[in-house]
Amino acid sequence: MVHELEQEDLFAGRCILVNGPVIIGAGPSGLAVGAGLKQQGVPFVMLDRANCIASLWQNRTYDRLKLHLPRQFCELPYFPFPQNFPEYPTKYQFISYLESYANNFEISPRFNESVHSAKYDETCGLWRVKTVCRNGSVIEYICRWLVVATGENAEKVVPEFEGLEDFGGHIMHACDYKTGEVYEGKNVLVVGCGNSGMEVSLDLCHHNASPSMVVRSSVHVLPREILGKSTFELGVSMMKWLSIDVVDKILLVAARLLLGNIEKYGLKRPSIGPLQLKNTEGKTPVLDIGALQKIKTGDIKIVPAIKKFSQGKVEFVNGEIQEIDCIILATGYCSNVPSWLKESEFFSREGFPRSRFPNGWKGKAGLYAVGFTRRGLSGASLDAIKVSQDIGKIWKEEIKQKNQSVTVACHRRSKLPSF
Repeated sequence: MVHELEQEDLFAGRCILVNGPVIIGAGPSGLAVGAGLKQQGVPFVMLDRANCIASLWQNRTYDRLKLHLPRQFCELPYFPFPQNFPEYPTKYQFISYLESYANNFEISPRFNESVHSAKYDETCGLWRVKTVCRNGSVIEYICRWLVVATGENAEKVVPEFEGLEDFGGHIMHACDYKTGEVYEGKNVLVVGCGNSGMEVSLDLCHHNASPSMVVRSSVHVLPREILGKSTFELGVSMMKWLSIDVVDKILLVAARLLLGNIEKYGLKRPSIGPLQLKNTEGKTPVLDIGALQKIKTGDIKIVPAIKKFSQGKVEFVNGEIQEIDCIILATGYCSNVPSWLKESEFFSREGFPRSRFPNGWKGKAGLYAVGFTRRGLSGASLDAIKVSQDIGKIWKEEIKQKNQSVTVACHRRSKLPSF
């Protein structure tokens, strides 16, 4: 099949024909698909640009990070968390779990290979995935199925601000933030008020820094637990019996009772409820683990949108000017799929499947996506099960047909006269 490729795409690098799918990404989503395929005996190749599994968790998260949801909502298929893990495992415990997961299912990704392009060749009916290795060599993988598991957070988002180049102080994205130790006694501007912005600001407080957090738009802040139960778990349970509008109202009433009126501290709630906003726009509510109390006491200062920066200063849209030492951009992440996947029907220009529910996991011509439905680890696990079962079903049917063909051929051969 390799010789059928278009001549313009031939190159001097190695060409590997994969007898099964190619999985791009060795994070939780990719590992879950790999485990499902292993369960069914389907061979595959898993690629990742980093030098380890779950590189986002290992290399681009802060030290104090814990899972925001109880562990039962974060388990990957076929392999539970150890019983001695706490309800909200630390990032190090989660990484340990993922490493055990990969070892248990004997998943061995090919590391340090960045995907340069992936496109479907209609001439031969196969996917062609070109990678560039760390040493500069190029490899092309030829496969029937392509599983995109690079996730929603592959690349950091760094917005442009007027005068940022003139600031002169230390600037970093939250993905590079580890601990607030080095910021003791400093005025730090945290740009962004999502879960990362809130937790980075809280960590800075714990290390005697003075954080100011930019709140440019509305945000839902919910207690992580209500009456000792996970807010997420309660929401999921109520959704079985009540409409999403009713569940949102119940959660907001509970949040008001437990957290108080957060709007008087500069945190305006969206007009759409937290669950509905998550479903329609993918915006995750903040689950408070202590930052709100620091906001109420003034240890975390809430500031409006940024107008511009200057030497050691920031000016906000309300005209206030503040001296700052450092800037931490908790401005989120985005998908990088459009930069390498040469396909526009299934994935949008923003790098997400155009049809997320309920078929956001399957495209055409053997293209699959896992971890893009903005439903967290539990959603990625559900997608992974569907993908691996779908590929496994086709695989087993083809193996069965091949075996039947071989059996018929052998039967006919046995009836030939001998001389």
